[in-house]
Amino acid sequence: MNICMFTNTYLPHVGGVARSVSLFETDLRKLGREVLVVAPTFPDKKPGREKTSRVLRVPAIQNFNGSDFSVSIPIPFIIDEEIDAFAPDIIHSHHPFLLGDAAMRTAYRRGLPLVFTHHTLYEQYTHYVSSQSPTMKKFVIQMTTAYANMCTHVVAPSQSIADLLKQRGVKTPVTPIPTGVDFEAFHDGSGKQFRKEFSIPQNARVIGHLGRLAREKNLSFLTRAVAAYMKQDFRAWFVVVGDGPEKKQMEKDLAGQGLGDRLVMAGKQTGDALVNAYHAMDLFAFSSKSETQGMVVTEAMAAGNPVVALDASGVREVVRDGHNGSLLDEDADPETFAQAIGRFFAEDGHLQVYSENARETAREFDRMHCAQKLSDLYTHIGRLPASKKQKINDDLFGNWEEMLKAVRIEWNMLYSKLNAVAKTLDFLK
Repeated sequence: MNICMFTNTYLPHVGGVARSVSLFETDLRKLGREVLVVAPTFPDKKPGREKTSRVLRVPAIQNFNGSDFSVSIPIPFIIDEEIDAFAPDIIHSHHPFLLGDAAMRTAYRRGLPLVFTHHTLYEQYTHYVSSQSPTMKKFVIQMTTAYANMCTHVVAPSQSIADLLKQRGVKTPVTPIPTGVDFEAFHDGSGKQFRKEFSIPQNARVIGHLGRLAREKNLSFLTRAVAAYMKQDFRAWFVVVGDGPEKKQMEKDLAGQGLGDRLVMAGKQTGDALVNAYHAMDLFAFSSKSETQGMVVTEAMAAGNPVVALDASGVREVVRDGHNGSLLDEDADPETFAQAIGRFFAEDGHLQVYSENARETAREFDRMHCAQKLSDLYTHIGRLPASKKQKINDDLFGNWEEMLKAVRIEWNMLYSKLNAVAKTLDFLK
């Protein structure tokens, strides 16, 4: 069975969706599936078919609107030629917009089943395009729901997201399939080596965080919470792995409180260096409320790290309060978060028990087990009668076109307003 995946973000971009697509792509091939990935270019990736892999790169605008994303510019004849040669049985979209739209049109024109993985709570990312416009947020939710209802099947990374989609009116069957973790790869690492490399004392109590350093990750809260604990414990260090637009602000906030000398901004890490980074941590701190699946949380647990996190979608399925970490109320304040961190270091042996429980939890999310679930779903879809393999019809397609038109109108109006404000401010200088 041939699967064609469309994604707006892919390697070398470091992020949850890119890593998810890459893992599933690799593991599905091990299970006998053929996979073609259609993805945007990045600075070191040129448009066209990559010679050493089944990846088709389409032209894209780099670092869109201050983000670290590439925004694809689909060129139909480039995509069509490669897809015709690949002869897919199923189209699998990982986004509802941009290349997700191209995926939908590809499935529609060819009469193929369309699968959609709802990786992201898109309404929490509208600040990249519209300065938090309430109207745009509403459109985003409506469009995502409409897109899901044109699909043959929807994959949710967690039960929380599956429930949310149904609450929003998604009628298409939804199956929770999380992105798996390579448990064995993260199980063993050298935290000692990482600490030595970054001049962290071997007896330090390391609170760690890993991820894209962006506004929607609630990092201002996390910085305040960890700083509150560090002021109480002079052995405490904060290790942040990743990069993004919030990096400088985090550094500024910690330095402003006299804690900069115990902050390590390790940047992006991959391979053994990434594993070593996890093993250098004693505890993993996570405050994002925008996750659909806590992928880095599961990786941290595979390395034996208990987790302190806020109770939010995608995280509550992994963090079990009082067993492998501390799951705090979503509206908890930084001081409460700091107290939760402190409890793990307060008693001898307390951290070790939670560490062992964290590893056992991570085993439940083994990557091949998750890939098999997705492969089985493809088999199920392939056996559906022709009348149920594709839900897109002329009416639904027409409604989709109207929604896209409405979004373009909203965007143009907002752009005009912002442009007028900018000109006024320039005049007043």
